Amino acid sequence: MTTRTARAQAPAGYDPSQFPAFAVTVDIVILTMVQGELQVLLVRRGQAPFDGMWAVPGGFKLPTETLDQAAQRELVEETRVDAASLLTQFGAYGDPGRDPRMNVVTVAYLAVLRDVGTVVAGSDAAEAALVKVADVLDGSVELAFDHLRIVRDALARVRVELEVSGIATAFVGTTFTLAELRSVYEAVWGVHLDGANFRRSIVAEQGWVIPTGRHAQSGPAGGKPAELFRAGRAWKHGGPIRRPRRLTKGK
Repeated sequence: MTTRTARAQAPAGYDPSQFPAFAVTVDIVILTMVQGELQVLLVRRGQAPFDGMWAVPGGFKLPTETLDQAAQRELVEETRVDAASLLTQFGAYGDPGRDPRMNVVTVAYLAVLRDVGTVVAGSDAAEAALVKVADVLDGSVELAFDHLRIVRDALARVRVELEVSGIATAFVGTTFTLAELRSVYEAVWGVHLDGANFRRSIVAEQGWVIPTGRHAQSGPAGGKPAELFRAGRAWKHGGPIRRPRRLTKGK
């Protein structure tokens, strides 16, 4: 059965001018791992307001498109990155004054990509680049609008998802080393995990990772090549690692 959205005409005498006007935008947070560091895709604004400042990709929703279509279009137009099948909504923001131009409500999207590919600035973006999330969080890279809050909320969502879903495997390739997988948890949670304990948690239980019988290339320092694994089916039902809880003072 095909589900269709019900459509109706405006009631007789309805005057939309009696209600305050506002615009709708979409903002997209793209997270990825680069050499063991968590990074976010940003664009440098090429026009006012906040001309020259970094921001997450996004823009105004057109009257003829859905929110999902707007997010897909804006991401491609501003960065040439296509993540249409991976984008999911995670929040909405409409505080008064968040946009100096007018009353604007934005719907935020999130996607985790193993490989962002070549990033090319387009549309009204003067520049597009991957930036360390740590530099955004500590204020080294200042973001326009309320995008710092949006990035923080996206990161909070991923931190939870690491415990309850298989999102960790979205950061790595189809085959990966345990060190690569561990670095995802360490970067997102901001913790250090013991390598031996991590291996026991992942390998001892059936279904999390499956040995491929192959090994990664040796690093510059040489040494024994690391074993390569692929994700098992257990990731569909949750995650194998729980986030370490820092003890409060006196406990």
